[in-house]
Amino acid sequence: MKKSAIKSVFLTLALSTTLTGVLAQTGAVQKRLIDIQGTLSAASNMRTGPWNYTGNVTGTVSTLKIKSQQASLTAPSGQALVEAKGKRTATFGGNVQVTRGRLTAGGEKLVYSEADGTGILTGGAQATFVPEKKEDGDTVSIKATQMSLDVDNNMSTSTGSVSLTNGAQSGKADKLVFDEDKELAQLTGTPSLTRAAKGNRKELTITGQEVRALTKAKTLYVKGKVKIVQGNLTTTGDAVYYDDKKDVAYVVGNAVSVDSKSKATVRAGILEQRTDLARVRQVATFKIPAEQFKLRGEK
Repeated sequence: MKKSAIKSVFLTLALSTTLTGVLAQTGAVQKRLIDIQGTLSAASNMRTGPWNYTGNVTGTVSTLKIKSQQASLTAPSGQALVEAKGKRTATFGGNVQVTRGRLTAGGEKLVYSEADGTGILTGGAQATFVPEKKEDGDTVSIKATQMSLDVDNNMSTSTGSVSLTNGAQSGKADKLVFDEDKELAQLTGTPSLTRAAKGNRKELTITGQEVRALTKAKTLYVKGKVKIVQGNLTTTGDAVYYDDKKDVAYVVGNAVSVDSKSKATVRAGILEQRTDLARVRQVATFKIPAEQFKLRGEK
């Protein structure tokens, strides 16, 4: 093949790759553009903004639907609003309600940025995620100081005094990432999870450096200096897999269980703890299915 032909092929490939990248970027920008409907204030500066809306205000961006009592749309300083698409900021206030699929969230204020495609909800931020079918389980409820909703994927990040409730399970953490597609919660920053007492089952508390919970399956993966406390039993180790429906926990790595009443101690590489029977025994093998607990895009 002649050099000119080779150069032409490489040029075509380069242009194709560049065009594909530009189209993908353009698609991402379009997905993040927000449309606001409401009564536009006569005092709004139609060129540079802000555009102020009142009444029954609604906002739509990708799959997010926003309702509030008032809103404003602004552009970066010195830019016209109509020319700043992809860089604008929308602020909603007054009983803000957000819906996306099975997720409903609310708060006093939401600030949405087209630049990064995130909406920050504050002022009593809370959300509920309902099961697809009634028989699929319990509604997940989240409360936090701040909640960030990402329009590029069905994920939210809550920070500050975070609490999560899922039926008899309740969790606390400094930060919570919730993947709506996988129905998976990741809790970090001194996280803990408690399963309420019921019948002959005593209250169960699990702590560690990181908690991951599949809310539909009611399974947990906790790692980093884990501790299970239930009645007289305290079991520690490197990681734990807990299946709430089967009433069993597997503590893996440097596992130690102590009965504070009888003073009995069990040590092993892997311990199985029956949470319905308050019984601990050594098992030869158990592999935590860590792949099930990976968030979207996580390697």
